[in-house]
Amino acid sequence: MHPSRKQSSSTSSLTLAALVATASLSACASSIPTQRTESTTPLMNTAQQNQKQQVVDLLKAIETGESAPVAVINPERYIQHNLAAADGLAGFGALLQALPKGSARVSTARVFQDGSLVFAHTDYNFFGPKIGFDIFHFENGKIVEHWDNLQEKPASPNPSGHTMLDGPTQATDLDKTEANKKLVASFVDDILVNGRMEKLAGYFNGDNYIQHNPQIADGLSGLGQALQAMAKAGISMKYDRVHKVLGEGNFVLAVSEGSFGGKHTSFYDLFRVENGKIAEHWDTIEAIPARDQWKNANSKF
Repeated sequence: MHPSRKQSSSTSSLTLAALVATASLSACASSIPTQRTESTTPLMNTAQQNQKQQVVDLLKAIETGESAPVAVINPERYIQHNLAAADGLAGFGALLQALPKGSARVSTARVFQDGSLVFAHTDYNFFGPKIGFDIFHFENGKIVEHWDNLQEKPASPNPSGHTMLDGPTQATDLDKTEANKKLVASFVDDILVNGRMEKLAGYFNGDNYIQHNPQIADGLSGLGQALQAMAKAGISMKYDRVHKVLGEGNFVLAVSEGSFGGKHTSFYDLFRVENGKIAEHWDTIEAIPARDQWKNANSKF
Protein backbone atom coordinates (compact mmCIF):
# COMPACT_ATOMS: atom_id res chain seq x y z
CA MET A 1 0.00 0.00 0.00
CA HIS A 2 1.47 2.64 -0.53
CA PRO A 3 -7.07 18.43 7.44
CA SER A 4 -3.47 17.22 8.01
CA ARG A 5 -1.18 18.07 10.87
CA LYS A 6 1.31 20.79 9.90
CA GLN A 7 4.75 19.23 9.89
CA SER A 8 7.71 18.78 7.60
CA SER A 9 6.85 16.49 4.68
CA SER A 10 10.42 15.27 4.75
CA THR A 11 9.82 13.55 8.10
CA SER A 12 6.13 12.60 7.86
CA SER A 13 6.61 9.22 6.16
CA LEU A 14 9.38 8.27 8.58
CA THR A 15 7.21 9.26 11.56
CA LEU A 16 4.34 7.11 10.34
CA ALA A 17 6.70 4.27 9.51
CA ALA A 18 8.14 4.30 13.01
CA LEU A 19 4.66 4.28 14.51
CA VAL A 20 3.42 1.32 12.50
CA ALA A 21 6.61 -0.63 13.12
CA THR A 22 6.29 -0.08 16.87
CA ALA A 23 2.65 -1.14 16.81
CA SER A 24 3.59 -4.29 14.94
CA LEU A 25 6.30 -5.28 17.43
CA SER A 26 3.95 -4.78 20.37
CA ALA A 27 1.15 -6.88 18.87
CA CYS A 28 0.40 -10.22 20.39
CA ALA A 29 0.68 -13.34 18.26
CA SER A 30 -2.95 -14.43 18.32
CA SER A 31 -4.55 -15.29 14.99
CA ILE A 32 -7.86 -13.80 13.87
CA PRO A 33 -9.81 -15.82 11.30
CA THR A 34 -10.59 -13.96 8.07
CA GLN A 35 -13.67 -14.35 5.90
CA ARG A 36 -13.91 -12.44 2.66
CA THR A 37 -17.34 -10.97 2.07
CA GLU A 38 -18.29 -9.64 -1.35
CA SER A 39 -22.05 -9.26 -0.97
CA THR A 40 -23.78 -5.87 -1.07
CA THR A 41 -26.74 -4.45 0.81
CA PRO A 42 -28.92 -1.89 -0.99
CA LEU A 43 -28.08 1.01 1.32
CA MET A 44 -24.86 2.10 3.02
CA ASN A 45 -25.10 2.08 6.82
CA THR A 46 -23.24 4.44 9.12
CA ALA A 47 -20.51 1.92 9.92
CA GLN A 48 -19.77 1.45 6.21
CA GLN A 49 -19.65 5.19 5.62
CA ASN A 50 -17.18 5.46 8.48
CA GLN A 51 -15.01 2.68 7.04
CA LYS A 52 -14.83 4.49 3.69
CA GLN A 53 -13.64 7.64 5.45
CA GLN A 54 -11.16 5.61 7.49
CA VAL A 55 -9.63 4.32 4.25
CA VAL A 56 -9.37 7.84 2.80
CA ASP A 57 -7.72 9.04 6.02
CA LEU A 58 -5.31 6.09 6.12
CA LEU A 59 -4.16 6.68 2.56
CA LYS A 60 -3.75 10.41 3.19
CA ALA A 61 -1.59 9.61 6.22
CA ILE A 62 1.06 8.26 3.85
CA GLU A 63 1.54 11.90 2.82
CA THR A 64 0.87 13.74 6.07
CA GLY A 65 2.36 11.41 8.65
CA GLU A 66 -0.84 11.63 10.72
CA SER A 67 -0.63 8.80 13.25
CA ALA A 68 -4.29 8.37 14.29
CA PRO A 69 -5.54 6.80 11.01
CA VAL A 70 -3.12 3.88 11.38
CA ALA A 71 -5.17 2.63 14.35
CA VAL A 72 -7.72 1.21 11.89
CA ILE A 73 -5.21 -1.49 10.88
CA ASN A 74 -5.32 -4.63 13.01
CA PRO A 75 -1.78 -4.85 14.43
CA GLU A 76 -2.15 -8.58 15.06
CA ARG A 77 -3.13 -9.54 11.51
CA TYR A 78 -2.53 -7.50 8.37
CA ILE A 79 -2.26 -9.59 5.21
CA GLN A 80 -0.45 -7.74 2.45
CA HIS A 81 -0.85 -8.41 -1.30
CA ASN A 82 1.37 -5.57 -2.50
CA LEU A 83 4.32 -7.76 -3.44
CA ALA A 84 6.84 -5.00 -2.69
CA ALA A 85 5.90 -5.05 1.02
CA ALA A 86 6.21 -7.67 3.71
CA ASP A 87 3.20 -8.76 5.79
CA GLY A 88 1.99 -6.83 8.79
CA LEU A 89 2.45 -3.31 10.04
CA ALA A 90 6.21 -3.80 10.04
CA GLY A 91 6.11 -4.40 6.29
CA PHE A 92 3.99 -1.30 5.78
CA GLY A 93 6.42 0.74 7.86
CA ALA A 94 9.45 -0.54 5.99
CA LEU A 95 7.86 0.41 2.65
CA LEU A 96 7.22 3.96 3.91
CA GLN A 97 10.79 4.27 5.15
CA ALA A 98 12.02 3.45 1.64
CA LEU A 99 10.15 6.43 0.14
CA PRO A 100 12.31 9.40 -0.88
CA LYS A 101 12.00 12.09 1.80
CA GLY A 102 9.08 14.47 1.26
CA SER A 103 7.97 12.73 -1.93
CA ALA A 104 4.64 11.17 -0.94
CA ARG A 105 1.44 12.76 -2.22
CA VAL A 106 -2.03 11.19 -1.94
CA SER A 107 -5.39 12.38 -3.29
CA THR A 108 -8.27 9.89 -3.35
CA ALA A 109 -10.79 10.63 -6.08
CA ARG A 110 -13.47 8.04 -5.32
CA VAL A 111 -14.15 5.37 -2.69
CA PHE A 112 -16.80 2.64 -2.62
CA GLN A 113 -17.78 -0.31 -0.45
CA ASP A 114 -19.05 -3.82 -1.09
CA GLY A 115 -19.76 -5.62 2.17
CA SER A 116 -16.54 -5.84 4.17
CA LEU A 117 -14.39 -4.62 1.26
CA VAL A 118 -13.67 -0.92 0.67
CA PHE A 119 -12.06 0.05 -2.65
CA ALA A 120 -10.49 3.40 -3.45
CA HIS A 121 -9.20 5.10 -6.61
CA THR A 122 -6.28 7.40 -5.88
CA ASP A 123 -3.79 9.82 -7.41
CA TYR A 124 -0.38 9.05 -5.85
CA ASN A 125 3.15 10.22 -5.83
CA PHE A 126 4.50 6.95 -4.46
CA PHE A 127 7.97 6.23 -5.82
CA GLY A 128 6.91 8.52 -8.67
CA PRO A 129 3.51 9.70 -10.01
CA LYS A 130 1.01 6.83 -10.15
CA ILE A 131 -2.69 6.08 -10.30
CA GLY A 132 -3.79 3.28 -8.02
CA PHE A 133 -6.68 1.16 -6.83
CA ASP A 134 -6.60 -0.12 -3.25
CA ILE A 135 -8.90 -2.72 -1.69
CA PHE A 136 -9.13 -3.09 2.10
CA HIS A 137 -10.83 -5.93 3.96
CA PHE A 138 -12.47 -4.96 7.26
CA GLU A 139 -13.13 -7.44 10.02
CA ASN A 140 -14.55 -6.47 13.42
CA GLY A 141 -13.98 -2.82 12.59
CA LYS A 142 -10.30 -3.20 11.68
CA ILE A 143 -8.43 -3.59 8.38
CA VAL A 144 -6.96 -7.08 8.12
CA GLU A 145 -6.02 -7.35 4.44
CA HIS A 146 -4.94 -5.13 1.53
CA TRP A 147 -4.65 -5.46 -2.25
CA ASP A 148 -3.62 -2.79 -4.75
CA ASN A 149 -2.78 -2.12 -8.38
CA LEU A 150 -0.59 0.80 -9.47
CA GLN A 151 0.22 2.25 -12.88
CA GLU A 152 2.52 5.10 -13.82
CA LYS A 153 0.59 8.34 -14.34
CA PRO A 154 0.86 9.72 -17.87
CA ALA A 155 1.92 13.30 -18.42
CA SER A 156 -1.03 14.13 -20.69
CA PRO A 157 -4.70 13.13 -21.16
CA ASN A 158 -5.81 10.35 -23.50
CA PRO A 159 -6.85 10.94 -27.15
CA SER A 160 -10.32 12.09 -25.99
CA GLY A 161 -8.94 14.49 -23.38
CA HIS A 162 -9.71 12.37 -20.30
CA THR A 163 -7.33 11.65 -17.45
CA MET A 164 -7.06 8.38 -15.55
CA LEU A 165 -9.07 9.89 -12.66
CA ASP A 166 -11.57 12.51 -13.86
CA GLY A 167 -15.30 11.89 -14.19
CA PRO A 168 -18.14 11.08 -11.74
CA THR A 169 -17.14 10.12 -8.21
CA GLN A 170 -20.38 9.41 -6.33
CA ALA A 171 -22.32 6.14 -6.53
CA THR A 172 -25.98 6.24 -7.54
CA ASP A 173 -28.58 3.50 -8.15
CA LEU A 174 -27.62 1.64 -4.98
CA ASP A 175 -30.61 -0.66 -5.43
CA LYS A 176 -29.10 -1.87 -8.73
CA THR A 177 -25.73 -2.93 -7.31
CA GLU A 178 -26.20 -6.66 -7.81
CA ALA A 179 -27.60 -6.28 -11.33
CA ASN A 180 -24.70 -4.03 -12.31
CA LYS A 181 -22.15 -6.48 -10.86
CA LYS A 182 -23.71 -9.29 -12.89
CA LEU A 183 -23.56 -7.15 -16.05
CA VAL A 184 -19.86 -6.37 -15.58
CA ALA A 185 -19.02 -9.96 -14.63
CA SER A 186 -20.69 -11.16 -17.83
CA PHE A 187 -18.90 -8.51 -19.91
CA VAL A 188 -15.48 -9.44 -18.54
CA ASP A 189 -16.14 -13.16 -19.03
CA ASP A 190 -17.64 -12.81 -22.51
CA ILE A 191 -15.33 -10.18 -24.00
CA LEU A 192 -12.09 -9.95 -22.04
CA VAL A 193 -11.62 -13.58 -21.02
CA ASN A 194 -13.29 -15.52 -23.83
CA GLY A 195 -13.23 -13.04 -26.74
CA ARG A 196 -16.89 -13.45 -27.72
CA MET A 197 -16.75 -10.26 -29.75
CA GLU A 198 -20.15 -10.87 -31.34
CA LYS A 199 -21.62 -9.92 -27.93
CA LEU A 200 -19.62 -6.70 -27.55
CA ALA A 201 -22.18 -4.21 -28.88
CA GLY A 202 -24.90 -5.54 -26.56
CA TYR A 203 -23.07 -4.24 -23.50
CA PHE A 204 -23.01 -0.61 -24.71
CA ASN A 205 -25.40 2.13 -25.76
CA GLY A 206 -24.21 2.55 -29.32
CA ASP A 207 -20.88 4.37 -29.43
CA ASN A 208 -21.55 6.19 -26.13
CA TYR A 209 -18.65 5.04 -23.99
CA ILE A 210 -16.29 7.32 -22.02
CA GLN A 211 -12.76 5.96 -21.82
CA HIS A 212 -10.08 6.88 -19.26
CA ASN A 213 -7.38 4.43 -20.36
CA PRO A 214 -4.48 6.75 -21.27
CA GLN A 215 -3.99 5.17 -24.72
CA ILE A 216 -7.57 4.75 -25.92
CA ALA A 217 -10.17 7.20 -27.28
CA ASP A 218 -13.88 7.27 -26.39
CA GLY A 219 -16.44 4.92 -27.87
CA LEU A 220 -16.35 1.39 -29.17
CA SER A 221 -14.74 2.88 -32.25
CA GLY A 222 -11.84 4.14 -30.12
CA LEU A 223 -11.47 0.75 -28.47
CA GLY A 224 -11.46 -0.98 -31.85
CA GLN A 225 -8.79 1.34 -33.19
CA ALA A 226 -6.59 0.75 -30.14
CA LEU A 227 -6.91 -3.03 -30.41
CA GLN A 228 -6.02 -2.91 -34.10
CA ALA A 229 -2.96 -0.76 -33.35
CA MET A 230 -1.85 -3.22 -30.65
CA ALA A 231 -2.27 -6.16 -33.02
CA LYS A 232 -0.19 -4.44 -35.70
CA ALA A 233 2.53 -3.76 -33.14
CA GLY A 234 2.50 -7.39 -32.03
CA ILE A 235 1.31 -6.51 -28.50
CA SER A 236 -1.02 -9.09 -26.99
CA MET A 237 -3.44 -8.61 -24.08
CA LYS A 238 -5.15 -11.59 -22.48
CA TYR A 239 -7.39 -11.93 -19.45
CA ASP A 240 -7.20 -15.44 -17.96
CA ARG A 241 -9.06 -15.28 -14.65
CA VAL A 242 -11.36 -12.92 -12.77
CA HIS A 243 -10.61 -12.83 -9.03
CA LYS A 244 -13.10 -10.26 -7.74
CA VAL A 245 -16.10 -8.26 -8.90
CA LEU A 246 -16.98 -5.54 -6.38
CA GLY A 247 -19.66 -2.91 -6.67
CA GLU A 248 -21.56 -0.06 -5.10
CA GLY A 249 -24.51 1.20 -7.10
CA ASN A 250 -23.49 2.16 -10.62
CA PHE A 251 -19.74 1.60 -10.04
CA VAL A 252 -18.25 -1.89 -10.43
CA LEU A 253 -14.59 -2.94 -10.07
CA ALA A 254 -13.30 -6.12 -11.72
CA VAL A 255 -9.96 -7.56 -10.57
CA SER A 256 -8.40 -9.90 -13.12
CA GLU A 257 -5.21 -11.79 -13.91
CA GLY A 258 -3.68 -12.32 -17.32
CA SER A 259 -0.87 -11.12 -19.53
CA PHE A 260 0.02 -7.93 -21.39
CA GLY A 261 2.86 -7.80 -23.86
CA GLY A 262 3.91 -11.27 -22.74
CA LYS A 263 4.21 -10.29 -19.06
CA HIS A 264 2.19 -11.71 -16.16
CA THR A 265 -0.22 -8.88 -15.37
CA SER A 266 -2.86 -7.68 -12.92
CA PHE A 267 -5.83 -5.80 -14.41
CA TYR A 268 -8.11 -3.57 -12.32
CA ASP A 269 -11.07 -2.27 -14.37
CA LEU A 270 -13.63 0.16 -12.91
CA PHE A 271 -16.87 0.55 -14.84
CA ARG A 272 -19.75 3.00 -14.48
CA VAL A 273 -23.08 1.50 -15.54
CA GLU A 274 -25.98 3.59 -16.81
CA ASN A 275 -29.42 2.18 -17.67
CA GLY A 276 -28.11 -1.37 -17.86
CA LYS A 277 -25.22 -0.53 -20.20
CA ILE A 278 -21.52 0.12 -19.63
CA ALA A 279 -21.03 3.89 -19.93
CA GLU A 280 -17.53 4.66 -18.61
CA HIS A 281 -14.25 2.90 -17.84
CA TRP A 282 -11.12 3.52 -15.75
CA ASP A 283 -8.27 1.04 -15.29
CA THR A 284 -4.79 0.32 -14.04
CA ILE A 285 -2.47 -2.34 -15.44
CA GLU A 286 0.47 -3.60 -13.40
CA ALA A 287 3.08 -6.24 -14.26
CA ILE A 288 3.45 -8.92 -11.59
CA PRO A 289 7.09 -9.51 -10.63
CA ALA A 290 8.76 -12.91 -10.66
CA ARG A 291 8.16 -15.04 -7.57
CA ASP A 292 11.72 -14.62 -6.29
CA GLN A 293 11.13 -10.84 -6.02
CA TRP A 294 8.07 -11.07 -3.76
CA LYS A 295 8.39 -9.77 -0.21
CA ASN A 296 5.37 -11.75 0.97
CA ALA A 297 3.91 -15.15 0.05
CA ASN A 298 0.28 -14.05 -0.33
CA SER A 299 0.24 -13.54 -4.13
CA LYS A 300 -1.09 -10.46 -5.92
CA PHE A 301 -4.67 -11.68 -5.58
